[in-house]
Amino acid sequence: MTSPTAHLIPAPRSVEAPSADGLTLDAATTLWAGPGTGTTERWLRATLGAAFALTLPPGPADTPGAVRLLIDDALPAEGYRLTVHALDGVEIRGGDPAGVFWGAQTLRQLLGPHAFRRAPVTGDGPPPLPALTVEDAPRLRWRGLMLDVARHFTPKDGVLRYLDLMAAHKLNVFHFHLTDDQGWRVEIERYPELTATGSWRSRTKFGHRASPLWEEKPHGGFYTQDDIREIVAYAAERHIAVVPEIDVPGHSQAAIAAYPELGNTDVIDTASLAVWDSWGISSNVLAPTDNTLRFYEGVFEELLGLFPSEFVHIGGDECPKDQWKRSPAAQARIAELGVGDENGLQSWFVRHFDTWLAARGRRLIGWDEILEGGLAPGAAVSSWRGYAGGIAAARAGHDVVMCPEQHVYLDHRQDAGADEPVPIGYVRTLEDVYRFEPVPPQLTPEEARHVLGTQANLWTEVMENPARVDYQAFPRLAAFAEVAWSTLPEPADRDFAGFEGRMAAHYRRLDALGVGYRPPTGPTPWQRRPGVLGRPIDGTPPNR
Repeated sequence: MTSPTAHLIPAPRSVEAPSADGLTLDAATTLWAGPGTGTTERWLRATLGAAFALTLPPGPADTPGAVRLLIDDALPAEGYRLTVHALDGVEIRGGDPAGVFWGAQTLRQLLGPHAFRRAPVTGDGPPPLPALTVEDAPRLRWRGLMLDVARHFTPKDGVLRYLDLMAAHKLNVFHFHLTDDQGWRVEIERYPELTATGSWRSRTKFGHRASPLWEEKPHGGFYTQDDIREIVAYAAERHIAVVPEIDVPGHSQAAIAAYPELGNTDVIDTASLAVWDSWGISSNVLAPTDNTLRFYEGVFEELLGLFPSEFVHIGGDECPKDQWKRSPAAQARIAELGVGDENGLQSWFVRHFDTWLAARGRRLIGWDEILEGGLAPGAAVSSWRGYAGGIAAARAGHDVVMCPEQHVYLDHRQDAGADEPVPIGYVRTLEDVYRFEPVPPQLTPEEARHVLGTQANLWTEVMENPARVDYQAFPRLAAFAEVAWSTLPEPADRDFAGFEGRMAAHYRRLDALGVGYRPPTGPTPWQRRPGVLGRPIDGTPPNR
């Protein structure tokens, strides 16, 4: 008989499978939900109701064969114990509401791939559950996915879909990259031109920025504030925190196109700028003026009313200094502030919003460039240029999210083969991601406590539609989820062959969910992009 652990992803900490009869859920199965478990109660009824036409009516906790949900303070945060017994039924105990929910995700996997469908495909009902006890808890607190909706817009339904995919893999932080040079995606009521002008571009580069191809049609879209409220509420029901990102002071051409006074007007005709239609790093950055600070305070003020998350991401990366060097106003500001040079000016900009957010009970997080010039104690760092920024931040007492591009940038190619669509950056296979280690071994135990967790990033310059996002994300996101959740051996000792074996079953779940993943044998003909240039395979990653 196949072990009940054989197909679970992420791998749980322990499973005991006694030699006993299991249990089959049917029309008579009732559901009892203890205090604090309402999110899982609603999700289970909706999910199993859709997949198997199970109603799971309420019933007493002691009903034979019932499903029971309860919180047990003796279990760790986000931890759970799932027990299946022929007479006692199914019990999911969680250390908190999130733990109960993650236990329900494991139950869904045990019910087979049809549990991931939206309507019954057979009249047989769910398969029998094996008798077992699963004890589980996450390794890392921050298990994140970043989705870039600025380069190519993902409509609201697509965002909700990815929240469901995250929940199915026990990922719990959605980093929402809402603004960039190529588009502004969130409604700000006091600044309507950010979406009226900044949310669309007249055409789009197709492929890498060196490609001669263009898509000669407008591209755009944005989320209304009610859309954002819906996304945040949907995520909260799945115990996922949504961390918004508004990029400053670089990656801001879309905002400057909407409000030209935000740019360096003494060195460039900002009124002639449009939302950028190509990729790379734009030289058009925010002017270091009081007007710019007040403008973005207004943006963040509205944002805080929409996103209850502890962290707010301000970007802070890839800010070219050429315009500041040529700008008499910027040079006067450097002298006035006594910050020494343009790098000091960027640090001043970041510190301003660090202080502003802290005064409102929030914490700033930014890409690792924000370390340059020093940070306030409460600020956190997304380490993307490798491990070095994260190591430096942790040693300086800052919390860190490890997301090095060399390992977990999922826009990078999955294979060195010529058939990979629009190949970008490093080759990072499914096995490479599975062997990624988010906690640098150079850190002491005390320093390592500053590693909040890890995050995979989906930059969408060359992902022009949902099918391309799926292809780049999966199956590697499943490997990443196991790295973030499970307690694994050192990278070289990890059982990748065993993981591949479990993926054989997981592909059937992804099929049921309609995920257009990269098959293990390579891209299908319709997933290829012949003739569309990517980054030459020279080991050098592209700039975003």
